This record gives sequence, structure tokens and C-alpha cells, in this order.
Amino acid sequence: MDVLSGILLLCLAVGLYVVCSLYLLRNPWILHKRKRLEFYCRNISHRGGSGEKIENTMEAFTHAVSAGTEMLEMDCHLTSDGYVVISHDSNLMRQTGYDQTVSSLRFQDLPLYEERLEVTFYVGHYSTGKDRQFVLLEDLFKKFPSMPMILEIKENNDLLIKKVSNLVKQYHRESITVWASEESGVMVKCKEQNPSMPYMFTMKRGILLLLLFYTGLLPFVPLGESLLFFYLPSIINRTYIPEESILKKRFVVYLLQKLTMRKSLFEHLTKRGLQVQLFVCNEESDMEAAFAVGATGVMSDYPTLLTNFIKKHPPPIYN
Repeated sequence: MDVLSGILLLCLAVGLYVVCSLYLLRNPWILHKRKRLEFYCRNISHRGGSGEKIENTMEAFTHAVSAGTEMLEMDCHLTSDGYVVISHDSNLMRQTGYDQTVSSLRFQDLPLYEERLEVTFYVGHYSTGKDRQFVLLEDLFKKFPSMPMILEIKENNDLLIKKVSNLVKQYHRESITVWASEESGVMVKCKEQNPSMPYMFTMKRGILLLLLFYTGLLPFVPLGESLLFFYLPSIINRTYIPEESILKKRFVVYLLQKLTMRKSLFEHLTKRGLQVQLFVCNEESDMEAAFAVGATGVMSDYPTLLTNFIKKHPPPIYN
């Protein structure tokens, strides 16, 4: 009889937990105050829109803004003479043909970009442009003072993080500039340097987010992050060919799709005031798929294409 009572109590407790978890997943405001960001971006330009102009150049960023982008995404490095420069790669071989690192050169000695660059997330497609020069983060802040930006810190470099933070403070844009890094150690330093800036989930925190979601614990746990960035898995091995051998396995990509593209997860996050941005979508079918699964924003190398898609198919605004 005692064993049966114990089993019944356990079943009752589990049932109560499941009911509470599901209810709070759909109604998170009962436990959590909704985040209020000063931007809401559906159209995000990856590397300044690297499919339409040479990536990360002033021409690319200017073109993306004129095409209607609502947010610019970029990566930050530090030159040998202490300038914060925008570059995706630390080694310049792919971008310029020179086997040197950004950190080994003075800003004035950085080579020009190649005249024609393959779009990383759209294999077989290339971009060109008149502007082939690297650009300073400060120059972007000056030219686009009210444009939200995602700054990915590409090096675990205390001086780089400090200089980025100081520039953000100098130009009074803490509320519209996002800390981004896949590395938890780097993100800890970013938050310590400037805790007033919104920040994204790192890789480890993203894995924890999924564990919390699938165990039902997510509705009970506070979240410091304001944005979730993630691949749209269906682009992998189609428009984007990954370097990681594990991602070249069809089953792995299928599993990634099933585990991560959960509309109920994205709806829960958006109800808590977070923004979910899926990347890098360079075809209309991928943009449609991203918004359909609950993304609040899409990151693309083609800002004009994305702007036109949003005009034709306005996604819901989760505010």
C-alpha cells in the first residue's frame, strides 16, 4: 500500500509539474517581466549585405541601409596600432589574397579586398563593388548613429573588448548595440565591460536553453540574454557548405532541424521580449521558412531581396 501511495504521489507531482510547465510556457509573463528593447528588427544585413556589395565595406553598409535594412551585423578585430576594424576573418587570405592577420598590421597597411568575393552563405555566388577598403567601427558609428548593430567579438582580447565598449559609450548607443560571441568566456568579459548592452546566447547557453526547454524547466528560469541567433538548418549543405565534417552528415542536419526549429520555443522567447533571428537566408523560400517557424527577424546577405520579401509577405510583429 505504501509503495502504491508513493507511485500515485509521484504521478501526481509529475502531472502537476507538466501542467504548470506547459501553462507557463504559453504565459511566461506570470513569472517574468517582459524585456523591452529599443529596437525591433526583421531585416538584418549579414556582413553589411555581402551578396550585393563587397562584405563589410562602407559601400556595403551604406547600400544595405538605403535598401531598407533595420540592423547591421559585423565582426570586430583589433589592428596592431589599436584600431577596431570590421573584418569577419582574422587571417586576410580569403578576403584579400594576403596571408596575414589583422592583428599583425597597422590599419593603414591593411590590403584591399579582392575585386570579386564568393558569398560564404551562398556557394557559387559572388559580389563586387567599387569600395574594397576595410572600415573602422568608429566610422560606422559616426555615419549611422541610430542604426542598431550586432558586434561579434572575434578575438578573446581584453583590449579589443574595452575599445569596443568605449566606442559604444562615446557614441551613446548602448541600447541599440548588441554584444555577440559564440564563446562564453568572451561574453563574460563583454558583459563585465559594458553590462548595459543587450547580448545574445553563446553556444553553451544555447545548448542549455534547449535542455531547459525539453525538460520543461525553461518557464521557471530567468534569462539575461535579449537575442537568440541561430542557423536556419535547411540552408546547410545547400546554400552554405560548412567546414565542420559533422555538419556534412545529412542525419546530423536533420536532427539539428528537428531539435532547434521549435515554434513553441520561439513563441515563448518572444513573449518574454527576446528577439529570435535566423541566418543566413539568401533565398525567398528560406526567408519564408524562417518567419514561418517563429523568427522575429531574418539575417541575409541580400538586403534588397529581404526588403522586397517583407513588403510582399509582412511577417507578424511580436510586440
